[in-house]
Amino acid sequence: MKLFFREFGKGKPFIILHGLFGLSDNWVSIAKVLSQNYRVIIPDLRNHGQSPHSPVFNYDAMTSDIIELMDELDLNQAVILGHSMGGKVAMQFALQNPELTEKLIVVDMSMRRFEGRQLHSDIIQAMMSIDFNTIDSRTEVNRQLTTTIHDERVRLFILKNLYRKTRYQLDWRLNLSDINQNIDYIFDRITSNMQYNGPALFVKGADSDYIQDSDLPEIIQHFPKAIFKTVSGAGHWVQADNPEGFLETIAL
Repeated sequence: MKLFFREFGKGKPFIILHGLFGLSDNWVSIAKVLSQNYRVIIPDLRNHGQSPHSPVFNYDAMTSDIIELMDELDLNQAVILGHSMGGKVAMQFALQNPELTEKLIVVDMSMRRFEGRQLHSDIIQAMMSIDFNTIDSRTEVNRQLTTTIHDERVRLFILKNLYRKTRYQLDWRLNLSDINQNIDYIFDRITSNMQYNGPALFVKGADSDYIQDSDLPEIIQHFPKAIFKTVSGAGHWVQADNPEGFLETIAL
């Protein structure tokens, strides 16, 4: 699948993979800082942002998309950074394509299966409940989401997916129906018989539970050179909660 992507700077390639409900635009401020030293490429993963939609939505498919992107850009190797869902894509990519991975950076994600969290289900249902035939303003969409998604920061994150489909009608860029149908695949574990023996950095938000001590043996088994760092004052959205601390932590 040919992915939409944003690109900043020159130098060694540095690919950033966003999480579920995210898009490349979420990472632009981080990319602009990194672009002082790297050629930073941020794709919209399939079913997200401006990339194509597909009923096939799993880590094998998303990994193949990144290989196709690197082929399109004629990249022999890149630093691969992934957050949340993008972190699982990054891990699978590195395990399957170590020769293409200069360094792996995983942001607040482990290899284990995650049980479907109520937050994700609530977000999907809230987004799917919006009737764009009767609602034509961002303010009204936000008001309706407030009844289900109480956290203002999460709502603002979700609202970045709004776009004007026509002059008179809004819509979601996300392919919500197929994401909803395949959500179990996104919560599934990353399984592999392979190891990635290159440098690997796992970054955890101090206030997040996505990387726990019990996850470390499995991570180290597959990524023997893994280093673990914690960013203070940050939850799951590490790069948004403490961008300065995050950038300092991933400094290469």
